[in-house]
Amino acid sequence: MRTYQAKPHEIEQKWYVVDATDKPVGRLASQVAKILRGKHKPIFTPNVDIGDFVIVINAGKAKLTGNKAAELIYWHTMYPGGLRSVSRGKMLAERPERAVHRAIKGMLPHNKLGAKMVRKLKVYAGPDHPHEAQQPEKLEI
Repeated sequence: MRTYQAKPHEIEQKWYVVDATDKPVGRLASQVAKILRGKHKPIFTPNVDIGDFVIVINAGKAKLTGNKAAELIYWHTMYPGGLRSVSRGKMLAERPERAVHRAIKGMLPHNKLGAKMVRKLKVYAGPDHPHEAQQPEKLEI
């Protein structure tokens, strides 16, 4: 018996809408990353992007559990002395789209394939999104 390899022309991609209201950011991110990667499909192939498009709405209403709101996120601007930091709680309050997007992106592969997968993610702070023409299905997480 041979191992099945998904071909790019065999892939059928759907659109899903996920409501982040009162969901912990980490649990939401792991489920969304699984859908973006395509692990929920029986034809999953690790080296082919077979995942679906995901729209996350109400990112501003997601929550952080425990002491995660006080944890610092670090990054470097690549200039001398350019180490920056902000707390997760502050980032979620001021830029909820970026906070949720960053959590999901961190759970995807860190290579060209992961970059292709993260382009299928759309995150919005409020309940409205401009993707009604794609007829997205509501997904319960």
